Amino acid sequence: MKYVIASDIHGSAYYCALLKARFSEENADKLILLGDLLYHGARNPLPREYSTLGCAEILNSLKDRILCIKGNCDSEVDSLVLEFPVEAELAFLPLPNGRTAIFTHGHKPCATFGKGDVLFCGHFHVPAFEERENYTYVNGGSVSIPKENSPHSYLVLEGCRLTWKNVETGEPYKTETL
Repeated sequence: MKYVIASDIHGSAYYCALLKARFSEENADKLILLGDLLYHGARNPLPREYSTLGCAEILNSLKDRILCIKGNCDSEVDSLVLEFPVEAELAFLPLPNGRTAIFTHGHKPCATFGKGDVLFCGHFHVPAFEERENYTYVNGGSVSIPKENSPHSYLVLEGCRLTWKNVETGEPYKTETL
């Protein structure tokens, strides 16, 4: 299976459309969204082409292929315009190497992982791959509001290979093996 993993679209119809195009180009099986889909949040600037309904329309066109995690900027009212579940705070996926991928937004502590698990988060808008005491921490960055001079980005997970890509160009800029 091949997965595109993305986070922190924050209502940018421009970057959401680019993400949809990259998802199609990747020919991935599922799009895993790690939260903060429609709203920009009080601490963030308005992203390019801010349109919550525009984003909802784009994402709804992929509704049968999306697995979504709720972020801190996502609310119950989002379910009125999104045609896929948006309330889950965690999801688990077995990896081919026997490890478990855990998906969450990252704004709440996650204590449900075990030794060797891989924790995928968004929230911080900064790409990361860090071996921690008992697990591996992965952050794909942000689709629309990257921080710390990082690119507008998403992840591709295929088998145990993880690739960070620029959502504007589709070009890879980092690869790791889980």
